[in-house]
Formats: sequence, C-alpha cells, structure tokens
Amino acid sequence: MQQLLKGFSVSNANAIIIMESTLEQHLDDTMKNPAIVGVLCTDQQGHILGCRGSLSDEHGGVVSVLARQAASLTRDPTDSPTVCLESDSGNILVRTHGTITIAVHKMAS
Repeated sequence: MQQLLKGFSVSNANAIIIMESTLEQHLDDTMKNPAIVGVLCTDQQGHILGCRGSLSDEHGGVVSVLARQAASLTRDPTDSPTVCLESDSGNILVRTHGTITIAVHKMAS
C-alpha cells in the first residue's frame, strides 16, 4: 500500500486509506448476511476494489462488462439497471452506482 501511495500528499494518502478501510468494512458487513456468499466491487475499468467469498479478482472484468452492456440497453442514461444471473443454486446481482460496480452472490432461498 505504501508503494501505491507514493507521490500523494499525506492528507490525500490518509483519505485513500480511510476510504479503503470503509469499503473493506462494508464488504465484511455484507458477508455477515447468511444468504450472501460473495460480494465484489470494481471500478469502471473492471479493476477490483475489493471482494469476499465466492466472487474473486478473476470476476472483476466480467462483472464490469455485464453492467456496462446492461446500461447500453436502456434509453435513459441516468438509469442503472440491475443484472440478475439466476441458477438453481443462487443469484448474482450486478449493478453500477456512479463509478463503482457491485456484484452480490446470494444463495437460493
């Protein structure tokens, strides 16, 4: 992390560390729900911001592309569709919020 923050001012580096720890806490809190077995956050390029459980680094690009393709199907540029991949064992929900794309893997109930 220190290497990544080289070149940032101390206040900017501290803000990045706080944002990262906040995201990590949100990921941990999401995984506390027994129905959720995976969660993943990416930026617009599909770079992983954080992940837990069944969703890993290798899924970032696919999740990002799914969200982008779904958004291209709507006429309203402010609309943010939710993609739902359904299977017998559960669902993966994918949605973009601003510049962040989130995927949640839920077990079937």
